[in-house]
Amino acid sequence: MNYAGADKARRELLDQIRAIEFMTIDLNLYLDTHPDDCRAMNEYNYYVRQLQSLKREYEMQYGPLANFGNAISTCPWRWIEEPWPWEEGI
Repeated sequence: MNYAGADKARRELLDQIRAIEFMTIDLNLYLDTHPDDCRAMNEYNYYVRQLQSLKREYEMQYGPLANFGNAISTCPWRWIEEPWPWEEGI
């Protein structure tokens, strides 16, 4: 895969992560006010598992999404590598 193709794949994976994170945040807020809604809880758990899988995939290919113990890092320390996950143009 060429550089442009790899860059596009990285962006697409980050976009998927962002979309699923939004869904989990939205469901989390809903569950704060509707804690007995089992359908919503099942949906929340489904998206949490999907999010964990996507983040694991991203970190294996491109390095950590966050520091502070959220991901195992390889040597050399990859957290300092650019581009940062939240920077535009990734």
